[in-house]
Amino acid sequence: MRSFDIPLHFRSPIISRVKARRKELDRRKVDFTPTTLDFGTVKIQLARHFGFCFGVENAIEISYKAIAENPDKRIFLLSQMIHNPEVNEDLESRGVQFLQDTIGNEITPISEIGPEDVVIIPAFGATLEIQEELEKRGVDVQKYNTTCPFVEKVWKRSSKLGSEDYTVVIHGKPDHEETRATFSHAASTGKAMIITDISEAETLAGLIERRKRGESIAKDFNANFAGRTSDAFDADKDFEKVGVVNQTTMIAAETTEIAEIIKRAVGDEGSANTRDTLCYATNDNQRATYGALEDAEADLALVVGGYNSSNTTHIVELCEKKMPTYFVRNELEWDENGYVNHFNIHTEQMEQSSDFLPQNATILITSGASCPDASLERVLLKVLAHYSGRDVEDVLKTWEESNMP
Repeated sequence: MRSFDIPLHFRSPIISRVKARRKELDRRKVDFTPTTLDFGTVKIQLARHFGFCFGVENAIEISYKAIAENPDKRIFLLSQMIHNPEVNEDLESRGVQFLQDTIGNEITPISEIGPEDVVIIPAFGATLEIQEELEKRGVDVQKYNTTCPFVEKVWKRSSKLGSEDYTVVIHGKPDHEETRATFSHAASTGKAMIITDISEAETLAGLIERRKRGESIAKDFNANFAGRTSDAFDADKDFEKVGVVNQTTMIAAETTEIAEIIKRAVGDEGSANTRDTLCYATNDNQRATYGALEDAEADLALVVGGYNSSNTTHIVELCEKKMPTYFVRNELEWDENGYVNHFNIHTEQMEQSSDFLPQNATILITSGASCPDASLERVLLKVLAHYSGRDVEDVLKTWEESNMP
């Protein structure tokens, strides 16, 4: 897999060494156990996979290239490049402006954009409608299009399914940029709808089974899924054939289960096999989280990343099932009194905790695909500052020598 030109301030010498050695030891990526670094008074477990994925690194490289190549032009991002505040704030500090917020509300009117402006399409992609509007205004939307290749793979599969008279069921968050873009591509060739979770999949499956018995389900369907379907969607007619695709940052195992639930309702002949649309990076990060949680050796977990990051939120969900979990943006969430501010994904509110780091603890630290390794390193060092123990370089050297490839 190719490497990308990522700004040094997003990289981490500590994490890079760990990742490089793990790659040497496990080139086929079959070992999902965490890396354990023993500092004497505390053990740190690092998940096997975390941090920037292929799509994110590709997006960052293109974005900084756009800045370098256009010093005298206005540069806009359609919306946040990725869901990480450090990356977006750094781009803003270099003069990049946003056209929309994360749920599509206008910040800078597209009517003010012209052919002399540069518009970067973020990793989540863009809806066909927005892309067409920008092209009408003379903007070259392909020059700095950073859409993740794995997101585009879902789009292509969705469009093909629609053209073959399948109704595309998208497992995703309706307000998420990627889901909106996938919906746009799916609806351009056929029928599409969005469901958010397994519970909704079971509701939909029950309606489909009622339909197969000859009942009209339109009223109950609209009561459950209004506003989440393509135009002229007819629940009494549009479930002969179904294909399930996903927002690539959702929990892959849930998408697979949703596909099976829908398949049982529709029947084998009416179901498309879409397993090949699941994102490898999301799978790797989630399998690494499962691997770290399998024996549950850690006393607590610290998950680092942006609070609006879907893939990071799902890692928090997985960790919460096994141990106390603290979701932190970066090391700045610690204040001078030792309190840590952390995000509650259920209430969507910040909370504050103190004395949450026990003595002689084992702490799992991981992050989502949109989090720079440098952010995680700074959180690691913040945690280590709480303990007296061995020097980082000494611990890394000992670990490397005991894990020779």
